[in-house]
Amino acid sequence: MANRAAAMRYARALFSVCEQEGELERVARELAEFTSVMDEHQLLRKSLLSPAVPPGPKRVLMETLLGRSEGYSERTVRLLTLLAERDRLSLLGEILEVYGERLMEHDGVVRARITTAAPLPTAREQAITEQLGTATGKKVIVETDVDPSVIGGVVTQIGSTVWDGSISSHLERLRQRFLGKA
Repeated sequence: MANRAAAMRYARALFSVCEQEGELERVARELAEFTSVMDEHQLLRKSLLSPAVPPGPKRVLMETLLGRSEGYSERTVRLLTLLAERDRLSLLGEILEVYGERLMEHDGVVRARITTAAPLPTAREQAITEQLGTATGKKVIVETDVDPSVIGGVVTQIGSTVWDGSISSHLERLRQRFLGKA
C-alpha cells in the first residue's frame, strides 16, 4: 500500500509537469517503452531493481542508458534518473499505471469490463460500447470477459460500479425471495 501511495505521488507530480509542457502522451509512451525494455532484458532489470546494487551505480547506469538512447524527453529522463537515485525504480510499473489512469481521465476516457456467458458478436459489443458512452458522456474502452456462470445477460463494470444484468443474479434474487430472505 505504501508503494501505491508513493507511485501516486510521483505520477501526480509528473502528470502536472507534463500537462503544463504539453507532453502527456509522449511521456506515457516513453515510460511504457522503458518498462518494456526492462522486462525484455532481465540482467538490466535485476541490476536496476536489486537491493544489493547501491543507488549511485544505478543512477550512473540509468544516465548512461538514457544518454545513449535518443528521443527521451527531459521529463522522462529526470523521472527515471530520480527513481534510480532514490532506489525507487521498483515503482515504475505502478507509476505508469497511475499516470495512465490520470491520462485517460484527462482525455475523457473510461475503461469498462463486460462479462457475458458467451463471446459477444462485434456488432453487439459496439452497441453496448455506444450505450455506455452515451450513459457516461465519455469515450469508453471495453474489455470483454467470458464467464459461463453468468448463464446469460451482461455484467458491466466501470470503475467500482457494477451493473449486473446476468441471469444468474436474477435467479439468485428469485431464490432469496422464495426463501423469504429478501
